[in-house]
Parts: sequence; C-alpha cells; structure tokens
Amino acid sequence: MLEAIRHARLGDDVYGEDPTVNELQELAASRMGKDAALLVTSGTQGNLVSLMSHARRGEEVILEAECHIYYYEVGGISALAGLIPRPIRGHLGVLDPRDVEAAIRPKDIHQPRTSLVCMENTHNRAGGTVWTPEQMRAVYEVAKEHGLSVHLDGARIFNAAVYLGVDVKQFTKYTDSVMFCLSKGLSAPIGSLVVGDEEFIEKARRVRKMLGGGMRQAGIIAAAGIIALEKMVDRLKEDHENAQILAKALAKLDGIRITHPVQTNIIIFDVSDLNTTAERFIASLAERGVKASQFGRTLVRMVTHRGIEREDIEYAISVVEEVVSKLRSA
Repeated sequence: MLEAIRHARLGDDVYGEDPTVNELQELAASRMGKDAALLVTSGTQGNLVSLMSHARRGEEVILEAECHIYYYEVGGISALAGLIPRPIRGHLGVLDPRDVEAAIRPKDIHQPRTSLVCMENTHNRAGGTVWTPEQMRAVYEVAKEHGLSVHLDGARIFNAAVYLGVDVKQFTKYTDSVMFCLSKGLSAPIGSLVVGDEEFIEKARRVRKMLGGGMRQAGIIAAAGIIALEKMVDRLKEDHENAQILAKALAKLDGIRITHPVQTNIIIFDVSDLNTTAERFIASLAERGVKASQFGRTLVRMVTHRGIEREDIEYAISVVEEVVSKLRSA
C-alpha cells in the first residue's frame, strides 16, 4: 500500500480529475454490481452522505435499534440530515420484514413520511453477525412494495461474503446504495466508498462537498484502497479463524460468557460473573498489552484483523486467563 501511494497518479478529485480515485471508484462499482461509486473519508461520512441523498429533512428512516448509524454516528441522522430515526429491535441485528412493514407510516398529514430502510451487514453490536442474502431480500421486497429506498451500511460486507462463501453482489443486489469501508479488515489506512446508480452518486457527490468531503489529490488514499479491494478480501478468512480460536478459549473460562454467535471477526463477552466491570477488565488487559473495547457496563468486545497473528491470539488468551484467575481469587 505504501508503494502504491508513493507511485499514485494524482489529479484534483473535486473536479473528477484524479485518475487513481477514478480507477478505485470504477473498481468498487464493478465489485458491488452498481453503476457508480464515490470515495468518502469514512464510513460515518458515507452513511450520512447516503441518508441525505435518499431522503429529505423531516422524513423517517427505519433501521435496527442497535445499528451503527443510530448508535455510533453522533446523531448525524437527525442533527445534520434532519431525518427521524425509527429504530426497530432485530434478532442478532437482522430486521424482521413484518416489523419493517408494520413501521411504515400510512399516508397521514399528521405523521412523517417513511422514505428509507437501512440494513447493517455484518452487524457490529450483534457481534459481527451476518444477514443472509435471503434475509436482505425479504426486507428489500417489503421496502420496494411501499416505494421506499434501501441503504446498506456494509462497512464489513466483505466479511459477510467471505463467511458465507458467496459473491458480494449476492447482498448488494438487494440495495439501492451501499457504503463499505476500505479500512477495518481490508486494511487501508483511510477511506470508504458509497455505491449506487449514476443519479444517486451525482447527488452523493454534491452532499459530500457540502459536508466538507471534497478532496484534491485524493489518489494517495485511493491507491491504498485499490490494494485493499484487489488483495485483502480473501485474507479476511484468517481473521475469522483467529476469532474462532479466541472465542473457543474464552468460552472455557469460568466467569466469561460469550453473548453472541461468533461468525466473523468480532467477539463480545460478559464479565459480570467475575464481579467486575468491563472498564476495569479492559484496563487490566491493557496493562498487559491487550486491547479491547467496552460494549456495555459488563460487556467487552474483541476484534481480529490484519496484523493479529496466531501467536498474538495465544498471548491474548494467556492474558485473559491471568486476569480471570486474579479476579476469581480476589
């Protein structure tokens, strides 16, 4: 990636003149089975650009109650896009199409107009669990029956594709737009992409500019993104394998409870039986060089990615064992 950045051909992307950005966008659109693509700085920006391109201020968006757009994007859906979130509780992050249909507003002058349905695949707070293409299709068909647009927060959509062993287009065909990250498992230092039809991307480019996302010689970002798409997708299975090894070892420890099925590269576990909090548990791990994040008062999240090798997994297991042993003997 560093070599690709060093040798990248550059231009002014605000005017659509950066050849490396254009190459990345064409590659992304092709991989996703869409007409066009747009490079954005982050997944959060990509989701916000998509929301603002699909819906008008005062309209309502149906989404899963713990999805990233609702939970982790600083309320941008309302504060910046002017949209009203309609959160629905899913099962492991997956929406029931019957619940989606029930949430769609009737034509009523007193109520906001429902205009958009959002899905997240894989679902972060559900432990990296995967929507199947069939589950996505069921929600997509309900949305289309009612004239709604469908956006996919596909930050880790390639993890879903690798997990099920299918082409990513099997998911994206049940969407009007998709955001996916070049960072995370694909290992680029920065950047995400939004894909959709030509008209949507034209709107999205204008919204991106409004949000301060117009970039000049952005080919230095795109060059790493091309490597991410061409060389980093297949290696995601290594992250999944490492997550399985870590999860199985954690599940054997007295006081650790895995709370979600481990399908991809995210493990979430509860430490309440150790009479401690996630914050204190994570601090004990950090003292020994193992990083984790807090997902609730007693919930801890661990994520595998490039650069985490098998020996790192074994070390992390040994550190958790040590911390658990000290807590149980306290």
